[in-house]
Amino acid sequence: MTTDPEGLVTLQSRTAAAETFERLVRAVQSRGMTIFARIDQSDAAGAAGLTLRPTYVLLFGNPKAGTPLMQAAPTIAIDLPLKALVWGEAQGAAQLAYVDPVWLARRHGLDPDRYPVVQAMAKAIADVAADAVG
Repeated sequence: MTTDPEGLVTLQSRTAAAETFERLVRAVQSRGMTIFARIDQSDAAGAAGLTLRPTYVLLFGNPKAGTPLMQAAPTIAIDLPLKALVWGEAQGAAQLAYVDPVWLARRHGLDPDRYPVVQAMAKAIADVAADAVG
């Protein structure tokens, strides 16, 4: 696992991109979170006559957790719901990336009294990512 200065957390998966993405979907669903969108970027590229390695984005979260954050700092809505990106590597394995919710809270100037919710979100996304990559 690596985390860059902009809060991007990246994990190496033990499986190919499509399987990693399906594992991510199941991990989110098993925790009762809402899936807002599944985006197959490689499919969209193909429809435009272009090629792209397998690349998927999942938008998910819990409105009961995210809405109070948006009420406190409306700009955080640009980064919520949570997103996870899965992309295929040339050798067949995949990577999974997401932005750390604690970094998002700082980015949008959330008051420290909101951090318990943010830390719970951070744990939730870390857990689903760990499940997805095996």
